Order: sequence, then C-alpha cells, then structure tokens
Amino acid sequence: MGESIKRYLQFVKPYNWQILFTVLIGIIKFAIPLFLPLLIKIVIDDIIGAPAMSDAEKTKYLFYWLGGTIILFFLIRPPVEYYRQYYAQYVSNKILFDIRRSLYSHLQKLGLRFYSNTRAGEVISRVINDVEQTKNFVMIGLMNVWLDLATIIIAIAIMLTLDVQLTLVTLLAFPFYAFSVKHFFGKLRELTRKRSQALADVQSYLHERIAGVSIIKSFAIEDKEQERFDEVNNAFLDRAIEHTRWNAKAFAVVNTITDVAPLLVIGFAGYQVINGSLSVGTMVAFIAFIERLYSPLRRLVNSSTSLTQSFASMDRVLDLMNEKYDVVDKEDAKVLPPINGEIQFENVSFAYEEEEVLKNISLTIRPGETAALVGMSGGGKSTIISLIPRFYDVNSGAIRVDGYDIRDVKVKSLRDQIGMVLQDSILFSDSVKSNILMGKPDATDEEVVAAAKAANAHDFIETLPEGYDTRVGERGVKLSGGQKQRISIARVFLKNPALLILDEATSALDLESEALIQDSLERLAHERTTLIVAHRLSTITHADCIYVIDHGELKESGTHQELMRREGVYAGLYNRQELGG
Repeated sequence: MGESIKRYLQFVKPYNWQILFTVLIGIIKFAIPLFLPLLIKIVIDDIIGAPAMSDAEKTKYLFYWLGGTIILFFLIRPPVEYYRQYYAQYVSNKILFDIRRSLYSHLQKLGLRFYSNTRAGEVISRVINDVEQTKNFVMIGLMNVWLDLATIIIAIAIMLTLDVQLTLVTLLAFPFYAFSVKHFFGKLRELTRKRSQALADVQSYLHERIAGVSIIKSFAIEDKEQERFDEVNNAFLDRAIEHTRWNAKAFAVVNTITDVAPLLVIGFAGYQVINGSLSVGTMVAFIAFIERLYSPLRRLVNSSTSLTQSFASMDRVLDLMNEKYDVVDKEDAKVLPPINGEIQFENVSFAYEEEEVLKNISLTIRPGETAALVGMSGGGKSTIISLIPRFYDVNSGAIRVDGYDIRDVKVKSLRDQIGMVLQDSILFSDSVKSNILMGKPDATDEEVVAAAKAANAHDFIETLPEGYDTRVGERGVKLSGGQKQRISIARVFLKNPALLILDEATSALDLESEALIQDSLERLAHERTTLIVAHRLSTITHADCIYVIDHGELKESGTHQELMRREGVYAGLYNRQELGG
C-alpha cells in the first residue's frame, strides 16, 4: 500500500499548496463550532450563576455574548465554509483529471498484445470508476482526516483547560477505538478490491453484450443472455454482501465504543458536581464537547471505509499504469526520413505468447510494387502486416524499410508513412468529416472533399442529412459496410502515405460497393508500395509478386502466371476458388 500511495502522491504534488490552504481554512471552519460548549459554560457559570450580577446585567452580557457568536457564525463561517468546499472539490477534480489524462496517454502507448488479452469494459471501469473512487483519498485522506484530527486535538486542549481528570476519563475509550479500527478495516481493503473486480466484470459483460446486441437478437437468445448476466450480477452481489457484512460488524463495534464513552463522562462529571468539585456549567460544556470530540471519531470510521475503497481502487489504477509497453522507442531511435517504400523481411519469426506464428520469413518488396499475401486463414498473413507498423515487435530476424531496421526508428515517424485499410472499418461516433480528418488532422475542407472524391465517397456523403457533418454513430452503425469502407479509404487518401497496406479491404461487400472500392483502391495504390492481404485470389492477379503463407512459413512466391505454371499451393487454392465460384 505504501508504494501505491507514494506513486499516487506524484499526481498530488503539483497541488500541495492548494491542499494546505484547504486544510488551514478547514481547521478554522471546524474550530468555530468548538466555541459553542464554551459559550454554554459561560452562560451557565459566569452569567446565570453569577450572584453579584443583577438580572439586567445578566441579560446585557447574555446578548453581548450571543451577538458576538452570531457575527462569528453568520459573517465569518459562511465564506470559510464556501472556500473550503470549493477548493477541496477543485483540487480533487484537478487531480482526477491529471490521472485520467495520464492513463489515456498510457493506454495509447500500450501494444495490441495488451488489448487482445484485456476486456474493454475492464479498462473503462478502471479509468472511470476506480479513478473516481480514488477521489476519496484526496478529499478524506489528505484533507478531512487532518481536519478531524485537528478538531480532536483542539477539543482535547480546551477540555484540558477546563478539567484534567474529566478529560482523561473522556479519552479512556480511545485505545479500544484504535484497536477496533485496525482489526476490522485491515480486511476491508481486500474485500473492497474483490468487490471492485466483480463490478468491473459486470461492466465488461454489459459493454460486450451491448456492442453485440444484434447477434443476441438475431439468434433470439435473450433469455439465455439474461441467465448469464444474472450469474455475473450475482457474483457481484455476493462480493458486495460479504463486504457489507464485514463493514457492518466494524461499525457495530466502533459505534458501541464511541457511544459508551459519553456515559463514563456523564457518570464521573455528575459525581463531581454532586460533591461540589465541578461546576454545572463545566459539566454541561464537557457533555457538549463529547459530541464535538466523538463526531470526528465517527467520521474517521466512515473515512476508514471510504479510504479502504479508495486504496483498493488506487491499486487497480496503478496496476493498469504498471502495464509494460510491448513496443518502445530505443533511446537513440532516429526519425525515419521520407521513404521510397522498400520492405525487407530477414528471417523473421514471431510468436503470440508461446504459439509460434511466423517462422523464418524472408521476402523483399521493391518501391512502388504491389505485393499480395495469400493463404489459408490463420496462416500468418495478418500477423505479417501487423509487424510492419510495429504493432508487435519480431522475436527474431529484422524488418527493414528503405534499409532502416524499423526497431531503430521512432514508431511515430514509421507509422506516419503507412496507410492501412482493414477489413473491419472502424469509425468513431463523430461526424464523417472528423473521421476522414484522422488521416491528416490539420487538413482543409477542400482537402477533405478531394480525398472523399478520390475514394468514391463524396456523392453518398452529400446525400446524408447533414453532409460531411453527419454523425455516423458508434462504429459507424448508421452507414452501410461499403460506405464505411469508402470513408476509411478517404482518410488514407488524405494521409497520402508512401506505404499502403490493405487487409481484406473488399471482402464481405456487395458487388456494387466492391466495384467502387476496388476502383478507389487502385487509384490509391498508384505509384506507391502496396501490400495486400486477400482471400479472393481473383482480386490480386495483377500483383507484381504474390507470397503464399501457410502455417507461418513462406511456401511460394512469384507472379500469378508463374505460380499457376508451377501448379503448387497457390494454383490449388486458385483453382478451388474458381471452381467454387
């Protein structure tokens, strides 16, 4: 826990002075009510019980004291309360903003290996829910706890000036209180962590099912999905009840202790008053101070629960921050200069976890050539194109672009010169224009329109309700598959990369959409190095070189005509497709 707090405090450090100011004005805010027990004593002992004063004098002094108290509570306390609340919320929200900003930056640097092994809902839960829970550490652990402790210390100091013996009786319950807090709240952290994980599981399940609701409806499995959700939801309920049960035990014990303590004070103070060693005003003041003393203690109990939740969430947030990057720039990495587009694979091998996917792949694609990767599904084609922009790093061998080992250049300078059109066209729930601008964020409207025209997308965009400003919905749900693909191609036109990668870009489309997209892709590939992954071999017969990948190995290479004459793996695949078609 100490290491987690230490790392979290790095985000707090820029706001140390604001936190200190908040604590100081908070001490003033909490100290002001401590005057009320003293006022009670003064009214009872020094005004009502003063034998030498007339009723008129007693009334005059009563209103003097009440007038001063009213000024204190109505003129001084409200602005103090306002600024304490404002700065407490301001600082804590600024810290959460910085943490989420840092987390988002970290998430963008994590490799695809992390995302392939982690559910999106889990990540979202940590960035939203867990970060929000850590706010309690700032509000309570760095502010309110100190205010409550200061209130307790000030109250004890005042009580000592009134009666030392009675103060010591008041403090008899403190050791029992401290022991019970340590005993109960030690286990709460682990229970809270399990509860948070169960809640993240619910969120992950919901995220996946809402994203795939069309599948659920198409198979009419709503009832079965309800059963599965109930299982996940019940798992969270079990964790929540276990957490609640232990929390209830803690409160039962701690609150009993804080409730018994005042009885000791009342009994001892009453005995002293009866024997004439204590004034009635002091007794009443002490009873009032007990509430001022034990209210902060009860808040500290509540704080312990909230802090336990906060620490568990802090652990989960920092666990995410501790995720290692798969792909990082070397310290001496250079910026890749504008490339011609030559690609070389030199004995490249790669494995996901323990499973070897590529084995000693060697090939060369010359600048301006169109190369195609073909083979059965799962053979390693998509892995090859994922290695070129360094979504993953090779386990052995090297990939060179224009002679540069891509591990020796800055990742951004490499990816800036690569354009990719994938089978699954991912669009964000923004406008058409914003999605195209991802290719070149600072492009002009004229450049956006030109890119859309080149991608055969301009005409259909113009028919949308708001043209280029039409929002496409989550993952482009408001558009057809062909429309989404053309927008994806438009943003690559806008980027104008030297190296183009097409991964099954025309699969699963109707004939009309495929013809439009094929036309735009040919225009996009003109005079630039292009690497195509294709399932339908009839679409890549024009390629300068075709590489046949099977079970992670390069089996054949050559032009369409050469491979057909060879009557090997490629010819067998092609003939089966032609006969099947």
